[in-house]
Amino acid sequence: MRKILLFIAFINIASFVNAQSAYITHYGGCNNVSVIDCVSNTVTSTIPVGMITYGVSVSLDGRKVYVTGENGVGENVVTVINTATNTISDTITIPAVMICVSPNGRKVYVTDWNNGDSGTVSVINTATNTVSDTIAVGAGPWGVAVSPDVSKIYVGNLGQYPSPGYGNTVSVIDSVTNTVTATIVVGTRPYGITVTPDGSKVYVANSNDNTVSVINAATNTVTATITVGIQPYGMAVTPDGSKVYVTNYKASGTVSVINTTTDNVVATIPVGIYPYGISVTPDGSKVYVANSQDSTVSVISTATNTVLNTIHVGSEPWAFGNFISSYSQVIQDITTPCMVSAQIDLYPNPFTTNAILKLSPETVISNAVLSVYDISGRLVSSVNNIMSTDININRGNLKNGLYYYTLTDNGTIITRGKFIIIEE
Repeated sequence: MRKILLFIAFINIASFVNAQSAYITHYGGCNNVSVIDCVSNTVTSTIPVGMITYGVSVSLDGRKVYVTGENGVGENVVTVINTATNTISDTITIPAVMICVSPNGRKVYVTDWNNGDSGTVSVINTATNTVSDTIAVGAGPWGVAVSPDVSKIYVGNLGQYPSPGYGNTVSVIDSVTNTVTATIVVGTRPYGITVTPDGSKVYVANSNDNTVSVINAATNTVTATITVGIQPYGMAVTPDGSKVYVTNYKASGTVSVINTTTDNVVATIPVGIYPYGISVTPDGSKVYVANSQDSTVSVISTATNTVLNTIHVGSEPWAFGNFISSYSQVIQDITTPCMVSAQIDLYPNPFTTNAILKLSPETVISNAVLSVYDISGRLVSSVNNIMSTDININRGNLKNGLYYYTLTDNGTIITRGKFIIIEE
């Protein structure tokens, strides 16, 4: 009888749970960023940043938060927060108003509205935290959004304050050439902007005419104009693309809910005073709204379109942009019995088409299962009946982004980890 050697070790290995945090910027004088746990709906931390803050965007892998603001000497800056420690890891001094991280995490796009008749968008390389390009757009650029496939950047141009100037348009930027390929006329003073998850539609909040413009992304034309509440500002779309939530700044404060199939308002939700920024949790169950004049954040259930909770934060919360981390949080230092041997490799990582998970030849498996989870913890792929120590991970229909994997054999965890798929 052949003798089988089973290598068993107790190691500290990363696990993950479906958890998110909301990072709330403050235009008031508190000079910090509030961190809300989206499970308990409590403020768990305040991060000192030493400046008033307004724009915010969380990277797809949840490791970094980019915040725009103004420091004490009148300079506009982008502050980079490390979410593992909730501390500042870098500061970039550039003209900055609003901000958006690309889905692949490689670039950050920053608008600058105080630049005469032609505003600009700065492109930051996230590997070096330096500006790699500056793109001329319309006057008074404010809101900015990146398409899910990272091919286009959409910028709402307000115009020169207080006159319209060259505003009331959306600039469409090609992400490869960093040039404006189209200019779309929308409503008056377009602030918020969001793109549906399939990239087919762009929604624009026109604050001075109380409407939302709907743009066909394929033709760059406005296909519908939706009347919402008074002075719409922030916008967020649910992960399934079925609904868009719009903050209405005036008239006691409400959020309009748009059905993206019919492009009609299907609900109006009372929230706090002067709601500004808005974001949806990655699982699509909750919407968080920053109410700038009563220092609160409203939590809305997307199932019932009612307010579940009201959280008190610092003064004048703005949180304009995607302020909720969209990943399954990695929890370190969990002691788990795993069948492991001298080495486990995953290469290449990141990858475009496929990668190899290579176990040491001494590892014994008989009927292993490889399970792949997306950033919200949802099972998106699995491979059964694995008996080889060289396991192919094929991207299949998986989109670009961060994923987690677990390899089990007869109910015992062999190994687990994470990988990134990037564009081809």
